[in-house]
Amino acid sequence: MLRRLAIRDFAVVTASELEFGPGMTVISGETGAGKSLLVDALGFLSGLRADAGMVRHGASRAELHAEFDTADAPAALAWLREQEFDEGQACTLRRTLRADGGSRAWINGRPATLSQLSQLAGLLVEIHGQHEHQALLEKSSQLALLDAFGGHDRELAAVRGAAARWSALERERDTLSRTGDVAERIAWLDHQIGELDREDLRPEAIEALVAGHRRLAHAAGLMAACDGALSALSGDDGPSLLDGLERLRGGLARERAHEPRLDEVDALLDSAAIQLGEAALALQRIRDDLDLDPARFEELDATLGRLHDLARKHRVAPGELEARRDAFEAERESLLDAGARLQGLDAEIAAAAEAWRSAADALGRARAAAAERLSAATTALIAELGMGGGRFEVALEPLARDRPDPQGGERAEFLVSANAGQPPRPLRRVASGGELSRISLAIEVAALGSDAVPTMVFDEVDSGIGGAVAEIVGQKLRALGASRQVLCVTHLPQVAAQGHAHYRVSKADRDGLTHSSVELLGPKQRQEELARMLGGVEVSREARAAARRLLAGHVA
Repeated sequence: MLRRLAIRDFAVVTASELEFGPGMTVISGETGAGKSLLVDALGFLSGLRADAGMVRHGASRAELHAEFDTADAPAALAWLREQEFDEGQACTLRRTLRADGGSRAWINGRPATLSQLSQLAGLLVEIHGQHEHQALLEKSSQLALLDAFGGHDRELAAVRGAAARWSALERERDTLSRTGDVAERIAWLDHQIGELDREDLRPEAIEALVAGHRRLAHAAGLMAACDGALSALSGDDGPSLLDGLERLRGGLARERAHEPRLDEVDALLDSAAIQLGEAALALQRIRDDLDLDPARFEELDATLGRLHDLARKHRVAPGELEARRDAFEAERESLLDAGARLQGLDAEIAAAAEAWRSAADALGRARAAAAERLSAATTALIAELGMGGGRFEVALEPLARDRPDPQGGERAEFLVSANAGQPPRPLRRVASGGELSRISLAIEVAALGSDAVPTMVFDEVDSGIGGAVAEIVGQKLRALGASRQVLCVTHLPQVAAQGHAHYRVSKADRDGLTHSSVELLGPKQRQEELARMLGGVEVSREARAAARRLLAGHVA
């Protein structure tokens, strides 16, 4: 739901900020005051191409900012998360239009493309009026609305699942078909696997090989180091460390009676003597294991060289050779069954296509029934909205069924005949903006609760009507406001009186320039505005009385 709309230096608006709530909000004002500028602002925030002419004269850029609550727009929230624009349930759209024709856009404070802005706005707001960006004019939106109206979630899921299964099997067959000469590939894999199997490729074996090679490469130095350390500990070439330590303890022992703290020192020296003895034993074991073995060193060196050659050949580290061999074996196994798998795939693909046709037929029957119901309901509403003799039809156009389509076997086209005796034409070709708005309203009311977009904007939906029909239009908009947020630009008091909130757009000349301002009306101001809409420039007592009567039955 739209919470706030802020506009700066946009057309004749210097600066305006509007707060919106649930239900129906109406916007009125004198001709030329700029009522539809608020709709235009939402249009540019929905990704319309930048128009330098919309920048207020004398300003360098126009700024547009809208805040939405996505609690009632799960599809928009999911899109924000997928695109990594999410910031909780809040959603802000911002766009600047420069006087030189350029523009920039942001979503939740992060730079965004116009395509991203358009995708997100399409999930948040739907504009009905005399503009090309209406979602209902697009065939994809028409089909989605029909499916939502008919409650076809289960049938659609079956069609999409069958189409996805068919596509996956087609890709698998294409992959196997592109493999080429399977026998030649298997022979090559056999050679690679045999070459790798001649070596012990376990990571722990390679680590042990490297350690053994390093030890033999440094055997002479290790032996000399061990011999020197053992000589120092045992005293072969002079006094040993152990003997020196015992003499040191003996010299201190004679004085321990005079200094009790020497007991602690003696204990530490005793522990050191034990550790020196253990170190001598460990050194002796290491020395006994050491041997200068040139033949063994050459063997290890050759093995290590072969491993490095294999690693370079397969462009992996030596420790990853085992995984590469396993991958070769897995590919070999799959290729051994490739012929049989290709034959099996043909049967599976045919079965998947038949499953899709069955699911698509069920969806098509459900769509036909829903199209009939929606056509009848919308046609009845069109008559109520002052288009007597008009007719609405949902035409289902079958598609070629050579490839399973995840959207089913047909597309929907909304057709309209605005007057009796005229053949129905596609909704997008309806010439009159007022007729288009009323037809869109009729469709939305007929499909009440089916459209997932939470905010609907109707621009001059009441163009060319009046009297009782205007009252009905207002009733339909208010009814729609019970389940959706509705914003309506209107010039009819019968429609404006039924809004839950009312904004007035007014204009004034300052310094030779026209400036528009927007004001939220209280009860008294609202009555005066309705009286102006009823009576014109001179507001009479009768007009005020009529305004009070209009408001009496509709003020929330």
